[in-house]
Amino acid sequence: MTEARTHLYPIGVDPADIDFMGHVNNASYLKWVQAAVIDHWRTLAPAEAVAQHLWIALKHEITYRKPTFLGDDVIATVLLERVQGARAFYETIIKRGEEVLAEVKSSWCCVDADTLRPARLARDIVQRFFPAEA
Repeated sequence: MTEARTHLYPIGVDPADIDFMGHVNNASYLKWVQAAVIDHWRTLAPAEAVAQHLWIALKHEITYRKPTFLGDDVIATVLLERVQGARAFYETIIKRGEEVLAEVKSSWCCVDADTLRPARLARDIVQRFFPAEA
């Protein structure tokens, strides 16, 4: 799958995100990535698919590039790299202007909202995230 649709997610840096060193605590990046990926899903998937499916994070690999501070204007760019069975693989880049603050690779499992069992997405739903394949 190629030519995935990127999703921009603005991030508000809250005072609670700041650690004892005066910059954003590493745990906040996880919170941001999870919110950005879920927002990506809710924005592009049809309402019935959103109601029928939940996402569980399986793995996050974060590379921290620069510290983030209170008052920074931060945005996450979310890119769905591929869907394989019930799994989705994402890349999220967190930036302040043109500066890359963190790069995150994550994998997620789609589950049926009723049974909580892994669920494959229908091809037409996946194609919403990869418009070049439509």
